[in-house]
Amino acid sequence: MALYLVTGVAGFIASRVAEMLLAQGHEVVGIDNLNDYYDVRLKDYRLSRLLGDVRWRPGADASRAQYQGRGRLKSGDGRFFFEGLDVENFDGLEKLFQEFRFQAVFNLAARAGVAYSVENPRIYLATNALGTLNLLECQRKFGVKKMVLASTSSLYAGSLLPFSEDQPVNTPLSPYAASKKAAELLAHSHHKMHGLDITVARYFTVFGPAGRPDMSLFRFIQWIENGRPLQLFGDGKQSRDFTFVDDIARGTILAAKPIGYEIVNFGGGRSPTVLSEVITKIENALGKKTEVKELPPMVADMKATRAVIAKADNLFGWQPQVSFEDGLATTIAWHREQSEWLKTVRL
Repeated sequence: MALYLVTGVAGFIASRVAEMLLAQGHEVVGIDNLNDYYDVRLKDYRLSRLLGDVRWRPGADASRAQYQGRGRLKSGDGRFFFEGLDVENFDGLEKLFQEFRFQAVFNLAARAGVAYSVENPRIYLATNALGTLNLLECQRKFGVKKMVLASTSSLYAGSLLPFSEDQPVNTPLSPYAASKKAAELLAHSHHKMHGLDITVARYFTVFGPAGRPDMSLFRFIQWIENGRPLQLFGDGKQSRDFTFVDDIARGTILAAKPIGYEIVNFGGGRSPTVLSEVITKIENALGKKTEVKELPPMVADMKATRAVIAKADNLFGWQPQVSFEDGLATTIAWHREQSEWLKTVRL
């Protein structure tokens, strides 16, 4: 069994990656700065699962993470360690690499969200680009060869559908996408100059239980379930290549295979799902109708996404296993199980 570093471990995808690694018998060191970009109770919830903390309860105060400032924490079986550490903190990362001998780094720490990056571009560049550089430098210094770097389908803005890895992605629409492009380029330079082995995983519209509340599916479910008007940017004809979080996490772990430097799409690979149809599916599943308030489309929003996933299959034997309908049912079931505290999560 191996020891892995998972950055952004309290995040939506990273926490699921850590759970799967632990289920496979590995050890995981997870770091996260627990910032309050969205309601920190979701991060607490994910961390409590990793730590096996049965005492966790979703409190009403969302202003501070329950696990923030408590130093290093360890799960009951001693195979998961959590430290409140920011990837922008190079000195802290150096100490961590001095202490632990990692088999690979899963760099999933990121400032996410297209719209917020337009308002606050500096923090996106700091976390997504400088944070990645800090990790790459630590890997170079301490001889950790492998990184799986989380990237985004947002880079394909302006490209022809379907999106394949050999398309040039030099015209990002948002600072978020631009910061992810910078991270990919830094990873490539460290592969060329220092021999690091990098898989860049471009994710396509990930959804599932305990997702981010700034993403459409989380919001749609909450608004419809609680009888609130649904806010829709644009006319609802946008389509997305939705991918269930378990499929993404499984692909991310498979991507730790040594391959040199490769950019790989991880997406549903099926016909994209139109947002207006998503709303209808949620209404039918919940047995409730909603009032839709159309808002002007966001400037950096993409009209459609669709992934070519042949490369993931060829390199890793990866194909998505969960259909959109099954993933949606699982996600809605989670929202209903956690309904009491989710009612107060800010959207």
